[in-house]
Amino acid sequence: MLDALSRKFDQILKKLRGHGVLTEQNIADALKEVRLALLEADVNFKIVKEFIERVRVKAVGQEVLQSLAPGQQVIKIVWDELRDLMGREQSGVKLASEPPTVIMMVGLQGAGKTTTCGKLARQFKHQGKRVLLVAADPRRPAAVEQLASLGASLDVPVHRAASAQADVAQTCRDGVARGREQGFDVIVLDTGGRLHIDDELMGELVAVRQAVNPHEVLLVADAMTGQDAVTMAEQFERKVGLTGVILTKVEGDARGGAVLSIRAVTGKPVKYLGVGEKLEALEAFHPDRMASRILGMGDVLSLVEKAQEAFSQEQAQALQKTLTSKTFTLEDFRDQIGQVNKMGSMDEILGMLPGGQRLKELAGDGGVPETEIVRTVAIVDSMTLRERRDHTIISGSRKKRIARGSGTSVQDVNRLIKQFLGARTMMKAMSGSGGKRQLAQMLGMR
Repeated sequence: MLDALSRKFDQILKKLRGHGVLTEQNIADALKEVRLALLEADVNFKIVKEFIERVRVKAVGQEVLQSLAPGQQVIKIVWDELRDLMGREQSGVKLASEPPTVIMMVGLQGAGKTTTCGKLARQFKHQGKRVLLVAADPRRPAAVEQLASLGASLDVPVHRAASAQADVAQTCRDGVARGREQGFDVIVLDTGGRLHIDDELMGELVAVRQAVNPHEVLLVADAMTGQDAVTMAEQFERKVGLTGVILTKVEGDARGGAVLSIRAVTGKPVKYLGVGEKLEALEAFHPDRMASRILGMGDVLSLVEKAQEAFSQEQAQALQKTLTSKTFTLEDFRDQIGQVNKMGSMDEILGMLPGGQRLKELAGDGGVPETEIVRTVAIVDSMTLRERRDHTIISGSRKKRIARGSGTSVQDVNRLIKQFLGARTMMKAMSGSGGKRQLAQMLGMR
């Protein structure tokens, strides 16, 4: 998401940094390009106009123009305004002081509402909360069955209506009553959706809201639809009332219009981002971190959080021991690649690194190929146990056999062994006491 916008901003800000002295004309030219970049990203025209004016007023102040690094000052102003545009501070779901916390999910068909209910349930369960899912769309048996399947995979119970003719508001009321009686901490209501907004849907949602008085009403919107998502959010806010928004499919080719506009238009914060189909692919939305990613500054905090989720304390300690030992093998090499892969795609990880956008560009139009990881694992898996633990026995004939077994070439096998030897050399350098201390700090163990 937002790769095209990040590239544009990188080019614009590079020009600003290149000016030793800034003038009002320099700034005006840069802001024209910023304006065009935001419009191309499908940001609301009125919001773009107001954004540019706020930046211009601050950027042409004497304290900026006469500073030692005016280009950096302007970049800071743009970062501040982007952060404020998206909500300034992170706004997650606040749990009620007296459980259960009732979360009502609303949205149109196709936005990923039912899957997002499962993602929220997983997140709260991961925090040690007891979660109950309520299937509140009895007219769509597929949605009920999907929620039941998600609940079974998470070991989370699902409350459902007795029949497709059951009153939706009553089903939700019964679900909340069950949750309260059985001591659940969080109740997630998966309400009905339609292909388009209509009076029947809105009437049903208003009835549910009045029946259960939820603590949160969250709209699930497809980020790929750009300004249509913003327009839809306006209508749901006006007719039902929202407390926040979850944007889905942001891992796709979303231009960014929804994430940049929705807070300014509706006054409601984006609370989460759906970044994939898997149940763990739900991220808390941080306006400051997103502003940094858009401007190519990376998002190291989110990367650290991903690493902490992918690696338990025990795994981190085992990894440190393995990486600093003198017996680091091809088997260890493969296993560690698999651990890193749990953190997300390489494109996603690079996007969180400062300057990661430039690394993506160096990788070409296809980005960082995930096939490299698959190829590496396939090659190591095609080796015998002895070969994995002692690479020195891998002769020419063995390389041919490994290449055939993994569907690769001998050159690919040679390249992998070279990469492994380079990694092992680096690990040896880390085996001293100073290196071990540094590695432990990197893994969050100290």
